Amino acid sequence: MTRFTVNNQPVEYRMDPRTPLLWALRDASNLTGTKYGCGTGDCGACAVDVDGGLRLACQETIGALEGTFVTTIEGLSKDRSHPVQQALLATNIVQCGYCIPGIVMAASVLLRTNRNPSEDDIKSAIPNICRCGIYPRLIGAITEAARSARGEAPLPEEPQPEAETQAPE
Repeated sequence: MTRFTVNNQPVEYRMDPRTPLLWALRDASNLTGTKYGCGTGDCGACAVDVDGGLRLACQETIGALEGTFVTTIEGLSKDRSHPVQQALLATNIVQCGYCIPGIVMAASVLLRTNRNPSEDDIKSAIPNICRCGIYPRLIGAITEAARSARGEAPLPEEPQPEAETQAPE
């Protein structure tokens, strides 16, 4: 049995210690925000926070995580109030959304360790692959999230769908 903390809850997995964290989270804990992308650690869709550092859940075995603290996208904030989540919503850059949980986790780890990241800092800290190509706008959103986290500027409101209007009869 492997024991560690996931999203501030102690867990005990009765699985083979060689089981990748990704599958323990998704299959045993029903935390499906951590995505399977490539299984080789190249895409970043499965990024999680382990003891304050970015880790790829497809590459970590649960046995190697004994006693650690793991945070998934579900544990980052219950109401999408984390500055990175707010910035991505406010700038409306999310497209298919598959890569977004891993990107949010990578950006949250970055902003915890670097409150004023440069464009190069952001590029090197976000190893994720986005097939939709949101990268240029992503840098701006993470910069805005950093400004908001430092208290320098509020994030713009999340865009609301336009109300349907009816033509006069």
